[in-house]
Amino acid sequence: MNLILLGAPGAGKGTQAEILCREMKIPTISTGNILRSAVKNGTPTGLKAKAFMDAGKLVPDEVIIGIISERLAEDDCKNGYILDGVPRTIAQAEAMEKAGIVFDDVVSIEISDEAIMDRMSGRRVCESCGASYHLVAVPPKTPGICDHCGGKLVQRHDDEPETVKARLEVYHKETEPLKDFYRVRGILKSVENQPTVTETSQAILHALGR
Repeated sequence: MNLILLGAPGAGKGTQAEILCREMKIPTISTGNILRSAVKNGTPTGLKAKAFMDAGKLVPDEVIIGIISERLAEDDCKNGYILDGVPRTIAQAEAMEKAGIVFDDVVSIEISDEAIMDRMSGRRVCESCGASYHLVAVPPKTPGICDHCGGKLVQRHDDEPETVKARLEVYHKETEPLKDFYRVRGILKSVENQPTVTETSQAILHALGR
């Protein structure tokens, strides 16, 4: 099964992708990771991407899609994959179709902006070891201190309210239209965010007929 997870920043796509990856025994392909890997390994499209990155420019869609195509051709993707990070726009979705990258299902995790703001404003990470916490859902044993290494817990710039608001605006303008794009193709499955991670996973698996 070839799958995409859609949803606003903070909707839990990364967490759900990890769970689905284990349940369905297919890899999660993170665009950010494969882009870094292609650049590091010096693949032809990786070198193209590096030229743009070195010049401080955004990597064009066709280069990103070339890197994705390279990765999806590898053996571990034969039985399917979960694509994380693209498409972010209708233009990317159309370009992927042209490149022959098609999906069986597109799952959209539905969650309100208010819930996202609450969730992300409570996130904290350890400065030293990178462990993640949440003031309500996964609090540290001692406020402000990492359970694992005793490091200081900080709020990432990405999780500050103004940044979250800006990211949500971009999502609604650029990425949310993809729901209609895939709805027309008959492959969109909308899943309401549930009170717990496990319940959301179960709702997604149910929507996928598993």
